[in-house]
Amino acid sequence: MAGIDLTTAQTQLDRYIAAEQAVLQGQKYEIAGRMLMRANLAEIRDGIVYWNGWVQRLAARSARRSAAIVPRPRF
Repeated sequence: MAGIDLTTAQTQLDRYIAAEQAVLQGQKYEIAGRMLMRANLAEIRDGIVYWNGWVQRLAARSARRSAAIVPRPRF
């Protein structure tokens, strides 16, 4: 996906983690014996895996680019 930077990926990952926490804290309700959930936990966890992958790749790429160049004297 073009245009994804580390900040965007980290923001999305943070949102998916927050969604998972909300669901795990009980964002669901029951009507007439039927359990309804506001979010699908499996999809949220898939999103966490997806965005974590982007964060890891982009962070690694960023770390390689910012490596210090140490000049060596010529003898």
